[in-house]
Amino acid sequence: MADTTAGDSSRKRIGFLSFGHYQAAAGSHTRSAADALLQTIELAVAAEELGVDGAYVRVHHFARQLASPIPLLAAIGARTSRIEIGTGVIDMRYENPLYMAESAAAADLIAGGRLQLGISRGSPEQVIEGYRYFGYHPAEGQSDADMARQHTDVLLRAVEGARFAEPNPRPMFPNPPGPLGIEPQSPGLRDRLWWGSGTRATARWTAEQGMNLMSSTLLTEDTGVPFDELQAEQIEVFRQAWREAGWQREPRVSVSRSVIPLTTDLDRAYFGGREDERHDQVGILEGVRARFGKSYTGEPDVLAEELAQDAAVQAADTVLLTVPNQLGVDYNLHLLESIAAHVAPAIGWSPALEGK
Repeated sequence: MADTTAGDSSRKRIGFLSFGHYQAAAGSHTRSAADALLQTIELAVAAEELGVDGAYVRVHHFARQLASPIPLLAAIGARTSRIEIGTGVIDMRYENPLYMAESAAAADLIAGGRLQLGISRGSPEQVIEGYRYFGYHPAEGQSDADMARQHTDVLLRAVEGARFAEPNPRPMFPNPPGPLGIEPQSPGLRDRLWWGSGTRATARWTAEQGMNLMSSTLLTEDTGVPFDELQAEQIEVFRQAWREAGWQREPRVSVSRSVIPLTTDLDRAYFGGREDERHDQVGILEGVRARFGKSYTGEPDVLAEELAQDAAVQAADTVLLTVPNQLGVDYNLHLLESIAAHVAPAIGWSPALEGK
């Protein structure tokens, strides 16, 4: 399977992004963790048939949401043949980077080189300093963000094939000469690592590390300009830093959007009358001003025009569409079909059905 990062760089990609909520509540189609996991697989299979480019999952701990994405993505990879599988994002404060490198490589090999591994420092979680329960503590004088970047550095070197472990002089199995690295290795995975960035400064750092950019739906800085313009500025900072770093490949950039075309009475019953969500929101997050992107809900032709004018959507090569996963596979497939038919062509997308 060829690396799916190759191909027509002018063609916009779209993917779905699921938070994988589950709850035994009225109206929920995902009443258990099993429901959320199995329905994510089914939605990915159906999305691939539709021509959607990516199936991505969000990761949160201590919550009734998707928390351990690698087994899920491996299962999707085994059931599909073309669609990208990815995370948006994994919180590196919680991760053993060497084990993560092993499991990510295994999932990527199962999928034939389709894993797009989004990682980051993470967002506020359900519990205070939850990474400590996983056994990780920032060193003296180190912040949790520093620890996340330290874990990331170890992950990057492991995925690059670094050989650093002293071999046993009397091993159970024969070793190649010299230090050992993690196995398996998956060719090309290093180029398919992404960092979730919420500021222009972290966008610059992302480029310096040679990772692709996942621009967050909330930016932890507010300069007073509309969200899409601030996000587009972040993307330009990233691309300029990438050029300055001298990397020899073209990077990828994704943005996330909530897009709900109202085409049926059921759509309007679920999502009609949400005018308050159609504007940027500004608030305080962890002591700093943050700007949250608006939702796109309305008639398809209106949404198409608005997204065509969204500066960050135009600047990115990939748009991840958040889905209300608790409404079930059939409804979410209906949303993706509506977006694919009526909205996505306006931003430069066409279905990826080659080889089908």
